[in-house]
Amino acid sequence: MSLLKTFKNGIINENPVFVQLLGMCPTLAVTTTATDGMGMGLATTSVLIGSNLVISLLRKVIPDKIRIPAFVVIIASFVTLIDMFMHAYAISLYNSLGLFIPLIVVNCLILGRAESFASKNKPVQSIFDGLGMGLGFTLALTILGIVREVLGVGSVFGIQLFGAAFKPAIVMILPPGAFLALGVLIGTLNWFKNKKAKNA
Repeated sequence: MSLLKTFKNGIINENPVFVQLLGMCPTLAVTTTATDGMGMGLATTSVLIGSNLVISLLRKVIPDKIRIPAFVVIIASFVTLIDMFMHAYAISLYNSLGLFIPLIVVNCLILGRAESFASKNKPVQSIFDGLGMGLGFTLALTILGIVREVLGVGSVFGIQLFGAAFKPAIVMILPPGAFLALGVLIGTLNWFKNKKAKNA
């Protein structure tokens, strides 16, 4: 598989959120604003790239019997670095995301890519896989955050879009709004895919 195809795969064909439905916990919990969604996505992307690289480099050294615990330790190391970096340089985002930053360790997307791709492929391919999957995850969380923020607060990235007459749908920034917005987005994407397949 070419590097470009590997990269594109994570963003479009096997998008972690819209296609594979992975990482639903942070997807539904932290996307009340576009900024939070993008922040969580980029943090996850950083961990994905780093852990994919290290796991790929060590793939022939790590014994099969302890590969999952070894992967978790590697992932946890990168999550700790990201957590410390955000605490130092992005304190408002760090406070906003809260517990969900350490919980990146147990994100099934990261462990899944470690097991299914990084442990079986060369380092450069693994980096591109991590980058593609991470940016696909970031894109999905940002889109979901934009939809919820616009409908629930009337702003996008904190910039007000409407006047005083705008009445926000408060439900969109509550848990039911996350399920509703995600369901509509996935349904719309599937409708476009089916329509494209029929026209092909």
